[in-house]
Amino acid sequence: MHWRSKLLHPAPRAPSGFRSLATPVYRGSTVVFDKAADIADEWRQDRHGYSYGLYGTPTVLELGARIAELEGARHSFVVPGGQAALALVYLACCKAGSHGLVPASAYGPNRDMASGLLAGLGIEIETYDPLIGGGIADLIRDNTALIWTESPGSVTMEVQDIPAITAAAHARGVPVALDNTYAAGVLFDAFAHGIDINVQALTKYVGGHSDLLLGTVSVASNALYERIGTCWSLLGMQVSPDDASLALRGLQTLGVRLDRLERSTLEVARWLKARPEVALVLHPALPDCPGHDLWQRDFTGSASVFSFIFRPEIDPARLPGFIDSLDLFQTGYSWGGTTSLAVIYPDLARPSPDQGARLVRLNVGLEEPADLIADLAQALERMG
Repeated sequence: MHWRSKLLHPAPRAPSGFRSLATPVYRGSTVVFDKAADIADEWRQDRHGYSYGLYGTPTVLELGARIAELEGARHSFVVPGGQAALALVYLACCKAGSHGLVPASAYGPNRDMASGLLAGLGIEIETYDPLIGGGIADLIRDNTALIWTESPGSVTMEVQDIPAITAAAHARGVPVALDNTYAAGVLFDAFAHGIDINVQALTKYVGGHSDLLLGTVSVASNALYERIGTCWSLLGMQVSPDDASLALRGLQTLGVRLDRLERSTLEVARWLKARPEVALVLHPALPDCPGHDLWQRDFTGSASVFSFIFRPEIDPARLPGFIDSLDLFQTGYSWGGTTSLAVIYPDLARPSPDQGARLVRLNVGLEEPADLIADLAQALERMG
């Protein structure tokens, strides 16, 4: 062979038998078949073997299998981010003329998708009170195709009665999806509580270091495996094996990080609760947080994100100055990483427009709690 051909068809190979604790990073788009009769464009690679990189390399499929094992799922589809996971569920379950339900406390882009993209496709998504529980039965219509839950809710941390909602939904044959990112898929057992589709943004706790964007959609049944999987394959929602490798690494330290984050966050939250400037701390492990009894019944732990609301006499216009005075707390969205974050929502209408304007959401990272408390204290003192 000419040397140019040898570059593409080399004879020497590295010796086999190398074993490592790290999952290899398999990159590739084209899958090579042994013979022409084996060629098949098939997304169900867990059953039929590898067919094309779009449907996942071994690195990506191992990540999905690991998430499915942790959540007790039939299968977990890995997608490019949490928002992609939400979109996949909507598009797989709803069609023109469908009705869906989403809690008012849900992740903002979820509700934005409902009022924007989905409305344009002829899909009606109705917002409901997250604390409605079994009363959601009164909102289910003949054309209701999906009910979303998110517990605790983004920013305002309402804990939902998931078993009551799933019971009402299943009585009418409606699937229930849960954004389970707060619990990292492990602090709340979604499928044991009746959930049909469990979603999480691996960007948060599984990634753990604010350096990747990934999500998963996990299903409980074969029927949903086919339904979600068919839509997933047509949308081309594939991810980088390099990002999947980072998530696999994050899984190894998830347990110790969640334990540390829970302890540190509770210490900071209890300190804030005792401050005279603070009217309310919204942390599900605290007794006066909406849905605390449900959290105590259904969850095995709490996480790193919570909010607090300043007293009415504090002008919301002073909150940006408070945020800018923080040194250790960085300003930015997302959560679940190693660095503490603080953000405000000037136009937030929950729990009420007045309270929302005075709300600060914190993500507690891996810094020492005493240092974080000192940072909050100096920022409060600057506020006067």
